[in-house]
Amino acid sequence: MNNVNKNIRKVCSFYASDWHLITMLLPHVNKAINEENKIITILEEDAQDKVEMLLGKLRITNKKEILGIGWNEKLFNQEGFERIIKESIINNEKTEIIIAGSNEYIEKVNNIIENYASQEEAEQKDIKVINCYYIENIRNIKEVLNSHDAVLNTAGEKGAKEYLMQISI
Repeated sequence: MNNVNKNIRKVCSFYASDWHLITMLLPHVNKAINEENKIITILEEDAQDKVEMLLGKLRITNKKEILGIGWNEKLFNQEGFERIIKESIINNEKTEIIIAGSNEYIEKVNNIIENYASQEEAEQKDIKVINCYYIENIRNIKEVLNSHDAVLNTAGEKGAKEYLMQISI
């Protein structure tokens, strides 16, 4: 993983449907809230209804906090995203940014995060970016894994190198 910004940890995730994405993210988000991390979602498509429906069926302790994160669609707006990212990172030591959408959408948002994270006020912050890729949009999974530190799936988070070795077998 060649990450220019040492304070950014990149995690990738692959999902087969919107329901799969939400099912995978909710336990992770619940754990992150317990660890007092600030969670930001930047989603190309609205997921609020699915999150509400699934939370109604699961036994998760932080339902109110999870719903309060905001699972709404966010149309790409560079200035708006810069403001959201800046405010969240400045006010919190540990920030997790969940990004889901097309490959182009994910790339644009990551560029904004990397540009901001290189600024002096963000250098001392711990930032985790979780890029969620729709599996049908991925042409080269090894390329995605090489640009991330870890992989998040329904079993939790594991090192990207471990997945690369499994693919090579």
